[in-house]
Parts: sequence; C-alpha cells; structure tokens
Amino acid sequence: MQIGLTEQQAQQRLAQQGENRLAAAKRKRPLSIFLGQFRDVMVLILLAATVISALLGEITDAVTIILIVLLNAVLGFVQEYRTERTLEALSAMTAPTARVFRDGTLTTRPAAELVNGDVIRVEAGDRVPADCRILRCRGLFAEESVLTGESVPVGKHPGAPEDTDNAPGKDTLLYTGTGITQGAGEAVVIATGTATQMGQISSMLSQIEAGRTPLQERLGELGKTVAIICLAVCLIVFGAGVLRGEPVFDMLLTGITIAIAAIPEGLPATVTIALALAVNRMLRANALVNRLHAVETLGCTSVICSDKTGTITENRMTVTRLFAGGELYEVRGSGYRITGEIRLGKEICNPAAKPDLTALLRCGVLCSNAAIRTDREIRCRQRGSISAAGDWQVQGDPTEIALLVAASKAGVTARSLSGWKRMEEEPFDSDTRCMTVLARSGSRCTAFCKGAADVLLPRCAFYMQNGIPQPMTPAMRQSLTAQAQLLSGRALRVLALTEKDCDSLSAAEYGLTFLGFSGMEDPVRQEAKEAIRRCRSAQIRTVMITGDHPATAKAVAAQAGLLRGRQVLTGAELDDMPEETLRRQLDRYSVFARVSPAHKLRLVRAYRSRGEIVTMTGDGVNDAPAIKEADVGVAMGLTGTDVAKQAADVILLDDNFATLVGAVEQGRCIYANIRKFVRYLLSCNIGEVLTMFLGILMGMPMVLLPVQLLLVNLVTDGLPAIALGLEPPERGNMEKPPRRPEESFFSGGLLGTILLRGVLIGLSTLACFSLLLHMGCGVAGARTGALTTLVLSQLLHVFECKSEQKNIFTVPYLNNGKLVLAVLASLLCLFGAIYVPALQTVFSTVALSGAALLRAVGLSLAVPLVAALIPKGR
Repeated sequence: MQIGLTEQQAQQRLAQQGENRLAAAKRKRPLSIFLGQFRDVMVLILLAATVISALLGEITDAVTIILIVLLNAVLGFVQEYRTERTLEALSAMTAPTARVFRDGTLTTRPAAELVNGDVIRVEAGDRVPADCRILRCRGLFAEESVLTGESVPVGKHPGAPEDTDNAPGKDTLLYTGTGITQGAGEAVVIATGTATQMGQISSMLSQIEAGRTPLQERLGELGKTVAIICLAVCLIVFGAGVLRGEPVFDMLLTGITIAIAAIPEGLPATVTIALALAVNRMLRANALVNRLHAVETLGCTSVICSDKTGTITENRMTVTRLFAGGELYEVRGSGYRITGEIRLGKEICNPAAKPDLTALLRCGVLCSNAAIRTDREIRCRQRGSISAAGDWQVQGDPTEIALLVAASKAGVTARSLSGWKRMEEEPFDSDTRCMTVLARSGSRCTAFCKGAADVLLPRCAFYMQNGIPQPMTPAMRQSLTAQAQLLSGRALRVLALTEKDCDSLSAAEYGLTFLGFSGMEDPVRQEAKEAIRRCRSAQIRTVMITGDHPATAKAVAAQAGLLRGRQVLTGAELDDMPEETLRRQLDRYSVFARVSPAHKLRLVRAYRSRGEIVTMTGDGVNDAPAIKEADVGVAMGLTGTDVAKQAADVILLDDNFATLVGAVEQGRCIYANIRKFVRYLLSCNIGEVLTMFLGILMGMPMVLLPVQLLLVNLVTDGLPAIALGLEPPERGNMEKPPRRPEESFFSGGLLGTILLRGVLIGLSTLACFSLLLHMGCGVAGARTGALTTLVLSQLLHVFECKSEQKNIFTVPYLNNGKLVLAVLASLLCLFGAIYVPALQTVFSTVALSGAALLRAVGLSLAVPLVAALIPKGR
C-alpha cells in the first residue's frame, strides 16, 4: 500500500492551496519610514524656523536646529525599522525542509511544497513543518512552548482518521514551528500556510498597526499650541510696529525673529535625550527598550496582563512535597538553587534514618535521563540540608531535573548511586503515562518506575513501610489515592514512584512496590508578590493570562496575591461571552486560563476599548499578537522567542515581573521629568518673548540682540533642561493612580504656572534693562545687565521645576548632582561672555560694574521669591 500522495496529486493541490508559507509582512520602504519622521507638527515648525533663520543670515541657529531635527528623525527611523522584522522572525521559526513520502518514497523537500494529505516523518530534534495529525508514533513528545507558553514537553499519540480540525491543544496533532524532543512518528498534513496555528498568528500580526503613544499625542498638541503662539506673536509685533510708524519690512523681520525665539527648539532633542537616558537606566535594571516612547507609556499603565510561566513564576519545576512511609515531607529551596533542605514537621529530616524516603529519592534519580552538576563547593550542615552559592547546571526534562535537585538535598545523587548500572529503559509515553528503567547493583536487579498516580497505584501489590514491602490492602490503596488527590488539590503535579525486583521490563507490569509521591510546582517568584502589591498601591490592575489549567492558574494567582475576591475565566467561557458583556464584566476577573492567542488578543482589545493603557507580557509566538496590540508589549529575554521579542516594545532580560514594575515606575518618573523641563523651557521662552515684545511696545531700544538670544538658548535650554530629565523619582511616585491617556500635558495648573513664571522672568529682565539705562550704563551695559538677569532667573527657575508641589525653599537641591553641574557650567558660560574680552566682542557685551551686577542678581532672585508667595493652584 502506497504511503502519502503521488507527485502529481501534490502538484495539483499545491496549485490550489498555495505554498506552505506564513502571512507576508506589509513592508514599508526604508525611505518611506524615514520621511514619515518629519510629519510631526513640532518638527515642521522647526523646519520652517530653519529656513527663516537661514534667510535672516542666522546660519549657526539654522544649522543647530536642522541637526536637532535630523537626530530625532534618525532615532525614530531606527525604532520603527526594527519593528518591521517581527514577521521575518516568525517565518524563520518554520522548518526549511521536511521528510515527506511522495510516490511511496521518503524524500526531503522544501517545507513550502507541503500540501494537505502529505505524510511526513519526524523524529527527535526536528521542527514540525505543518499542522499534522499523527498516524503512528512511539514515545513521541513535542515542545510546544512557542504556542502555549508551557515548557513541559507534551506527549503525543495517534488521532482518529476523521479528525481534520487543527484546534490548539490537541495531543493527537503536531503544530507548525514546535520541536520534537523525544521519539519518532509519521503524520499526515491537515493544514498549511496561514491555515496552521502559527499561520493564524502571523495573520493577526500582519493586521495590527502600531499607534501613537500618549506622549506623542501630548507633544503633538504642544506643537500645535506653540505654532499658534508663534503666529500670534509675529502678527501682534508686526501690527504694533506698523501702528507706531515703523517700516513694514523691518517690523516683519522683527516679528519673525521674536517668533523664532518663542520656539523651544531644544524641546524635541531634550525629550529624545531624556528618553534615551531613561532607556539606559532601565537597561541597567534588566529592561531593554526597543521603542523609545514606550518608556513613558509604561508610566500610564493601568492594566498589566501578565503571563504566568517564568514571569510570575520561576519557570523551574520544583519538588515541594514528598510523601513516603506514610509521612509528608516539606522540601525547601526554590527552582534550581543548590541550597535547600528536607523537613519533617519543623525539624530538618535525616534521610539516613528514613529508609522509605531514601528509597523514593533513589527511584527518582535512577529513573531519569536528566543531569545536574556544579563546580561550586557544597557544604552539608547536616543530613537533609545542603548549602552552596548559585544554581545547579542542569540538562534534561524539567520534571526529572526537579527530582534530582530534591534528591541532592538528601545526599542522594548519581554519584552516590554509581553502583547501579542501567540495563534497559521503557521511555515515558503518553499512552502508558509512565517511565521504567531496569538497573542492576551487584546481584540485585530492580525495575524503577515513575508516572501518573492513577496509572501506577492499581499496578502496586505492595507498599514500602520502614524499608520493608507490605501487602497492599484496599484501605491503604484508598488512603494513598486520597493523599494523591490532596496534593493535586494544592495545584501540585503529582508523580508516583515504584520499584520491583525483577529481571526484565516485561515483568514490571504488575506487582510493583509503592514507594511514595512527589509533589512539584513552578514556584511563585517572591519578588513578584511584592511587585504585585506595589501595583495595587499604584492602582494598577494585574491580571494573569495563561494557557495553563484553571486550577493551577488559580493556585498560583492566590499565592501571588492576584485573586483578592476575583474569579477565573476560561477560554471556553470567553468564547460564549458577547463583546459588550466581556467589557462590562472584566473587573470581575483577575485570571484567564486555557486561553488561545486569539483570546489574548481579544482581552487586550477589550481592556483598551475601556480606555485602559495595557501592558502585555509574554514569551511565546502565541503571545506575539497580543504583545504587538498592547500599548506596551513586553517580552521575556531569557525564554522569549525571537517573534515575541521583535513584536515587543520592552524586553525583560531576567524574565522577572518585579523588573516590569520597576520599569513602570521609571515610566512615571520620565513623564514627570518631561513635564518639568517642558515647564522650564516654555517659561524661559515666554520670558524671552515678553522681554522683546514689551520693549518694542514701550519704544525702548532692542532689549537683547539676536546673538544674545542665541546665547541664552544655548546656556539655559541645553544642559539644565537635559539634567532635569535625570531627576530621581519623587517620593510617593507609585502611590498615585495612573495618569489618564487623554489628560492634557498642562493638567494640574501647569499652564498657569508656566505663564506666571514666564511673565515674572520677562518683567524682571525688562526692569533691569530700564534701571541700568537710567543709571547711565548705556545701551550695551543695559543689554548686558538684562542678559544677566534673564539667564540667572532662568537658572534659579530650574530648581523650582524640580517639583510641582514644592517651591524654591523646600525642593531638595543636591539629589541630582548633574543638574548642579549643569547650572554651574551655564554660569561659567554667562560670566565668560560678560568678562572675557574676546567673547565680549562676539556677544556685544560689556563688563558690568559691581553695582550693576548686584541689581541684576537682586532682580533675578526676586522672581522665585515672588513665586513662592503665590499659592499653587492645582
């Protein structure tokens, strides 16, 4: 009988179905991405200012502005271009070739040529090229974490011939992109290309468009506001001058010059630099940022949708309970850490005095293909307890590793059992649900078996008690079954361990001796519990979205402090829930279990439709669509697939939920800092414009020359503004509710504060100019005094901007050393321009007398003093 399709059949189906490829990305050309960076209102204003500055002969100013614009465009291009690689990474996960039967002969073909009905052969180490139903297999296991997020390999067995549904989670199917870890088999293709589970994910990814972040929206609004202000200033100055009888052309140029002074050309660069510096801080805290503006968006997060495995839990199976000889032992030490102990009650147990426990652990070590080792020095404080820094170096199945780590705490290791030699093995199979190893020690030959309790208990004729096998009674079997259910009820994965002295594996079918149970779990990270508590105090909702069993998910959520009276919703229940009902009832649930990629995407969209800012974490291909859809997508750096990482805005290098919460705090801090330097820059620019504008209206000589205005912008808009972006988080930063995304940039009375400080700075500068003129200092001296007053009042104002609640007398001055250094550098530049003869020529300044300098300093100090007397309107 011929296996598979003929070449002719395959070619006909290939023409009908198309190639076995995933959805193609909607690629943008690099030039299109680069030109798209110039659509922002603020950037367009700066480009217009560049042209006008060049026409007015201010070449230095024009070059400075164009460099700022180009820097922003390049950074934006790099970030957007990287996101284009998401679907490329997904395609790279598919198998390039496949072993397929054509005309009854096994051949190797490009995976793209596979069609429905093809029969393929797979074995350990292969990547599955299409969704297939298993025809025949032996000991076949597939690692499906890219689709499910769960790292434990899934046992497979043949499916029914009529089953052509490639729904996720079936143990009779193999899925595209998953890996074969054990065994071999043959399977028939039932779905290719975009019809596969991986293909459906690629289709979802290709349809998701990246939106603008809240900060980009607010900066866009700010750009429009600045554009209106610049136009109004130009028209008012032009109109006032013409009404006074000034030449029309001269007043037009003057109005344009002042309008350019009103543009905070340092703002885009300062925002970019502040975000970049925040990215570096987050990198040192194990959070790698892919998209610059995602830093601030994190601070708006109101809902965190977190994966379970590896994020809230350690993703390291750990034995926490052992049951042997009728006694329940507690195993301490989390994950693969070497340090740990075994306790019976409150006391550390001596395994040498517990032969039943020793026999149980010996079975776990010998019935295993895993290995653990360490180069560190291990100290045994006493039997049943070991101590050493760091983790075991591990290799093999997570379940078997957990048993070896637990046994090592009792001193039962492969080295201590070196007298046992393995003879035969019956590997774990999804049908038998157990593994058996035949080993010999001297004249003794024993079969060691581990597997599901409901499989092995009925095969046991004896149970171990004080090192002696006792006949199994119905009452004892019932008691052991109840104990297994009790451990399962704690969301532990329960394994039964047995042995039998015999000469062959076939003789180990029945008549086994029950040794005990091992209960293991993926423990909750201790730091995740504290992070979830911090989220709660910050009024950020944390929900768990996992493909795991509801009982397991609920138990983990309870340990992590997530439930708090809320319920668990399964994927099946989610399918039956209308969209409007889901949006209305979302607050009732904090755990979503047994969910598919489509469910995750739907949940993220449901939260966003309620106006929430959603941060989504994940590591597998199954998480990628939801990661890309979320306001901030977060991928795991250690266990995450390339697809998840490319779709994400942030990558957690340590896969730790606590790192994510730290990043949220940094996000809140960076937005607060952006408000600080926006307040600073706009107040300073308003002060400059008001000085020039009122001087013209009052018929005074030009208060400041263009070159002096340029000096002010270079001295005050540069280093001090950037240093404000490095302010540490204020106390109570994570005690406030998240900022609403639609909240105005100038909320909380910020606009009024900016206008007030700008007016005070402008009036004090104008007052100094007028005062020095009346003192007989001349126009040059008056201009130099006005320049000094303007710069000093702005440098004093930078300390006011450190807090929106405190004034100049109550802010901490020395908690940001870089700001202090920036102010000192600016002062050095100012006094250099005044007192260095060469610079006096460049900036048209003169050396101020002591009396003139004292008046300039006094008027500068008056600004924060007056501001401190005015109550803060919030």
